[in-house]
Amino acid sequence: MPENGRFGWLLLMVGLSLVLTGLLWVFGPSIPWLGRLPGDIRVEGPRVRLYVPLMTCLLLSVVLTLILWIARQFRG
Repeated sequence: MPENGRFGWLLLMVGLSLVLTGLLWVFGPSIPWLGRLPGDIRVEGPRVRLYVPLMTCLLLSVVLTLILWIARQFRG
């Protein structure tokens, strides 16, 4: 594949990832379980609030890995 074709695919993937990130940003608050999974750490004190979304990050990582793996399989 010529260099222009590879650069085009790269721009397409970056654009699609930006669109998916934007959709998640807009519709994420309407998904009630996102960010409140078992395994997400939340510590709230009188002056300190700490939130570490471990399971949410793990779930998103698995989903994005599967999407990229499927895209790679179709690409050849």
